[in-house]
Amino acid sequence: QVQLVESGGGLVQAGGSLRLSCAVSGRTFSRLAMGWFRQAPGKEREFVAVISSGGSIIDYADSVKGRFTISRGNAKNSVNLQMNSLKPEDTATYYCARGPRVTSRVDGYDTWGQGTQVTVSS
Repeated sequence: QVQLVESGGGLVQAGGSLRLSCAVSGRTFSRLAMGWFRQAPGKEREFVAVISSGGSIIDYADSVKGRFTISRGNAKNSVNLQMNSLKPEDTATYYCARGPRVTSRVDGYDTWGQGTQVTVSS
């Protein structure tokens, strides 16, 4: 059974950086797309970034383009999200997820982590 565990969240001042990691256990990691999503209190879960199984396809939400970088290391069974120039509006619980194809849709992913909190103070 595949499990996803996020880490790296925390409290940071505006303009700072954080690096989130998602450890994946189970088989077939390398053939799956991996995505990052976030959800702020009272809001719907929203797409942040996605990377294809081979790493050749990457997409970002417009709100994070130029500031966030998604990457994966198949040998280490992990996917990362480097977040720079953080803003207060980036405050949310961040989730990693896996799915059969690259998509920004929440319902395109079948396995989710438990989430890690990111708080950006102004």
